[in-house]
Amino acid sequence: MNKQQLVIFDTTLRDGEQSPGASMTKEEKVRIAKILEKMRVDVIEAGFAIASPGDFEAIKAVAETVKDSTICSLARANKKDIERAGEALKPANSSRIHTFIATSPIHMEYKLRMTPDQVVDYAVSAVKHARNYTDNVEFSCEDASRTEFEFMCRIVEAAINAGANTINIPDTVGYGEPGQFGETVGRLIENVPNSDKAIFSVHCHNDLGLAVANSLSAVMHGARQVECTINGLGERAGNASLEEIVMAVKTRHDLFPVETSVQSEHIVPASRLVSTITGFPVQPNKAIVGANAFAHEAGIHQDGVLKRRETYEIMRAQDVGWHANKLVLGKHSGRAAFKARLEALGIKFEDDDALNAAFARFKELADKKHEIFDEDLQALVSDVSASTAPEKYGLVSLEAISKTGDKPQASLVIAVDGEDHAVSSDGDGPVDAAFRALEELAQSGAKLKLYSVNAITSGTDSQGEVTVRLEREGIIVNGSGADTDIVVASVKAYINALNILESGMVKAHPQLEGV
Repeated sequence: MNKQQLVIFDTTLRDGEQSPGASMTKEEKVRIAKILEKMRVDVIEAGFAIASPGDFEAIKAVAETVKDSTICSLARANKKDIERAGEALKPANSSRIHTFIATSPIHMEYKLRMTPDQVVDYAVSAVKHARNYTDNVEFSCEDASRTEFEFMCRIVEAAINAGANTINIPDTVGYGEPGQFGETVGRLIENVPNSDKAIFSVHCHNDLGLAVANSLSAVMHGARQVECTINGLGERAGNASLEEIVMAVKTRHDLFPVETSVQSEHIVPASRLVSTITGFPVQPNKAIVGANAFAHEAGIHQDGVLKRRETYEIMRAQDVGWHANKLVLGKHSGRAAFKARLEALGIKFEDDDALNAAFARFKELADKKHEIFDEDLQALVSDVSASTAPEKYGLVSLEAISKTGDKPQASLVIAVDGEDHAVSSDGDGPVDAAFRALEELAQSGAKLKLYSVNAITSGTDSQGEVTVRLEREGIIVNGSGADTDIVVASVKAYINALNILESGMVKAHPQLEGV
């Protein structure tokens, strides 16, 4: 079977970031983009340039850093969006503008308040304008799965004639069903006269748990690009998972007429990095990247795997990056060895101050843990990034008391704009007491929406990675902290979230519409 290339379009940095609380800094986006490049992802959608100055700068930074993948910016079908995207993408070796407009009757009538003729005109004008900045233009029919077929044929033909060389058919609201969705993509390719002049793509959401199934069905019917995210991150229930798409195609090479360029051994490290940065832990039973994905407990399964792996495993754990990467460094190790290991993980520092701060944290951690893993380093770097952000609040000291029969208490010394303040409170547990004490001091008015604890590695000396999500006046932020003491990690995470709220660097997602 002659295999065709399946383009992998990763939108973790754009659609994935639209998960409530998953906003990433410019530096974090660059870190993720670098591992995506290392994976040999074809297209990286780095953001939505018009959304905010921060998004613009992040796209520009990714475009300056990544050389081997095409860098893409989303843009609505209007000149301002497209011009902003074109400006952000200037440094890229290879760039793409991804423009879209809604095409379903309900969106055209109630959201856009446009006639079908107007929508076609906007689409054509947008594609033509985007061609002034790059010859790589993608056009999306937002809410395609609820769009009338004849109208979709018409607008797709017009977009291709205007210069779009990728046509994306998004299941924006997760409404599609694999048989029907795949068949629609196939019919579209058959019925659009100039379909041979473009690659057809799909972007599926997971509202009914069918994003991967819908995407793969479309591939079987002629789609040659899939838009997906690491860990299935994304709005609402998320997007199709990159790791599931790639490994399905690779494992069932007998079935799928396509192949990808993705180096699958980087999948697990990428998954862990995205999880660490966003604070969204991966569920243990998640396919490919979950902690239990290659675990066998049933005796019959264990016996079979021991005799021959293929009895119960359809792919090798090593092929997706499951292996114990131990950093053979300790408290006596030098800065050069530490820096070299971080660079091997794709982590570089802009200046010596940042490297020195990370190295100091490493030394502290090496005094507490006998074995340091790559996951510890990823968390350590994220923790340093959080602590070096603009700070109103800083942890000076913490004492927590939890005793059977007594009310738990926490006493903290917190630096506020450089001046130390002592505060204490009781609570239902030491973490609750510490949070109450912090709020008594900060009076932030924020509501705690999520408190999540995740063990970074195995063992009782594992670092605990804590995510705290706060909401205030419609703004949602994530704070993160890591420490071998879970109460300390929790306080770090809460302080990090407070600092983000106070910094003014928070962005509310302005993209009220999207693919």
